[in-house]
Amino acid sequence: MNYAETLDYMFAQLPMFSRTGPAAYKADLNNTIALCEAFDHPENGFKSIHIAGTNGKGSTSHQLAAILQSNGYKTGLYTSPHLKDFRERIRINGVMIPQDVVIDFIERYRKMKLDISPSFFELTVVMAFDYFRKEQVDIAMIETGLGGRLDSTNVIDPILSIITNIGTDHANLLGETRELIASEKAGIIKSGVPVIIGEKDDETKSVFINKANISNTEIYWSCDHYRCTEIKTEEHDMQIEVDDVSNQSKQQICIDLKGHYQLLNLPAVLVATDLLPALGFSLNVEKTRQSLSEVKSRTGLRGRWDLVDRNPDIVLDVAHNKEGIRAILEQIKLQYPASKLHWIIGMVQDKDVDSVLALLPKDALYYVTQAQIPRAIPYSTLTETMHTNGFDAHGYADVNLALKAAKQSAQPNDLILICGSFFILAELEAYL
Repeated sequence: MNYAETLDYMFAQLPMFSRTGPAAYKADLNNTIALCEAFDHPENGFKSIHIAGTNGKGSTSHQLAAILQSNGYKTGLYTSPHLKDFRERIRINGVMIPQDVVIDFIERYRKMKLDISPSFFELTVVMAFDYFRKEQVDIAMIETGLGGRLDSTNVIDPILSIITNIGTDHANLLGETRELIASEKAGIIKSGVPVIIGEKDDETKSVFINKANISNTEIYWSCDHYRCTEIKTEEHDMQIEVDDVSNQSKQQICIDLKGHYQLLNLPAVLVATDLLPALGFSLNVEKTRQSLSEVKSRTGLRGRWDLVDRNPDIVLDVAHNKEGIRAILEQIKLQYPASKLHWIIGMVQDKDVDSVLALLPKDALYYVTQAQIPRAIPYSTLTETMHTNGFDAHGYADVNLALKAAKQSAQPNDLILICGSFFILAELEAYL
């Protein structure tokens, strides 16, 4: 098979959560364990940092990858989903896995004729592990897909675990309360492996403390070490003043990820940089600080408050749940208080649509669309729902038609936001 045929096989033959939703979710690790055994346990062939959380785990993974590779370490990065090319999920020092490596892995898997039916995610996780071992990476950032305890990535034995935050996304699979969801995320905490928790709150704090005590490991609350205070948004980056709580000092940090919600991710990243030297990874302060202003160029990260055009400003963001949408709205209020908002939106069926709609401003113009995947809410259905709830909304069959309409309507000082689903952004013909 060539690369296109290999992708066709993967997308057509393997259950894929991003396309079909909960039907592709496997509530155990049996298939992943069987695949790891078949490929001679690649999960044991490299050091790793394991990152979970409702929001922010992708940004955190990319920032840590940028830091480690800027300090001279051969750094793997496994994230999901992808925007344009499947290979975005598996990178070493920012470079995507080669096409021939993907082909070779799938051919080896097919020849094994294993008595299992793995999901797309299960197989690609093991593909990443196999590649990182073969290339002898010094360390890899491994982002969970969904949850933690039963996520396919949870077969690794990391040197450090990070849980960014807890929201109510995927409550139908992970639990109806934040405590239950936190318990699933806490499943990545391993015996003796330090864990960083990105947010401390009364609802979930005891869950992490209990799990850390059972696992005989130390827990680090990032807010007890670093707090982001003043911010200043520049043309290409964001200047952040950070309080170093432990040393009672301040530092200025420049990051090229301009979403204000990065202020929630940065403290956990900084705590990780404090812990890594004791875990065998020496970091130069200046290289580390410089790398935070080069995350996108070093790792290929896109879609996080991504300003792609001016007059009017056009921003892409992958926020897709109420916590993410709330953060986006806070940024709009601060950065575009007087601008007319043109929002291109599409959602998938297993999201809490009512909770998201309850947050959206009624004075914006909405261009409702859908991704070309089975999970997508038909644009006509979502448009009607928004009309019923008092929104000025118009439907478009795909995101490119919606963007064309928004550009025709918007004035130079307006804001066009494309947000609500990874898969909407993935189908943009421009900018990505």
